[in-house]
Amino acid sequence: MAAQPPENLSIDAQALTVLASVLTAARPVEGCALLLGTSASSCWRVQQIWPALNSWPERAERQRRFLLDPREQLLAQRWARQRGLQVLGCAHSHPASAPRPSPTDLQLNFPPALLLIAGQTSGQPALLGWTWACWWLPEAEPGLPAQSACSVPWRMDAEPSAAFATARPVAHASS
Repeated sequence: MAAQPPENLSIDAQALTVLASVLTAARPVEGCALLLGTSASSCWRVQQIWPALNSWPERAERQRRFLLDPREQLLAQRWARQRGLQVLGCAHSHPASAPRPSPTDLQLNFPPALLLIAGQTSGQPALLGWTWACWWLPEAEPGLPAQSACSVPWRMDAEPSAAFATARPVAHASS
């Protein structure tokens, strides 16, 4: 992962649609996924979504917490690498709150990190049923969690990339 946030972040429209579906299907718990794509210098592009199960150990807390299984992350990294992609960050939902990193999000993510959060904000326009915000967790002192998050501007690309004409959930196969 790069030490600096992307200056340009674009998300393929089809990938965002897939992500919205994944997060909506997880309600009322927090849904989660990995963002796969390319990063050329300061321009990053999300092209594929790797849906993941919320594996937070206590089921009752999954409405306010999420955990990505490390094995799932390794599979996603391997799959992406074989296709010339990389894991750019993760996405998760806040089914009953605004799309801002919570203290738990800051505490449990390893900076530097890119987070795309889908939330619910009254009075804000919704896209695909969610209010979206992208955040960068800057690198912290070694061994310490991120203390703050910086907003990252992003845009949705209507044109899918030529290499990945259809964004869809990635089939979770080991190859």
